[in-house]
Amino acid sequence: MLRFIVIAGAFAASVTCAQADDTCTSRASAKKLAGAALTSFMTKCQKDAGATCDTTATGKKLAGAARTSFTKKCVSDAVGT
Repeated sequence: MLRFIVIAGAFAASVTCAQADDTCTSRASAKKLAGAALTSFMTKCQKDAGATCDTTATGKKLAGAARTSFTKKCVSDAVGT
């Protein structure tokens, strides 16, 4: 059982690190977007992140303040400030 917990923790850490490098901001920088293209890309990326985070919150059966807090942090992490 302990082995499973350690493996699951390592997997979660690797997923978190992978997501940190794949934010909307980092992808926009990699594409060297500016002006209207940057605005359009960031708007769409934030909208997509919101939908994904809402789906995840539903899967976790979150409601009320917990859902709002989770979604806000999830979108912020996905967009990258």
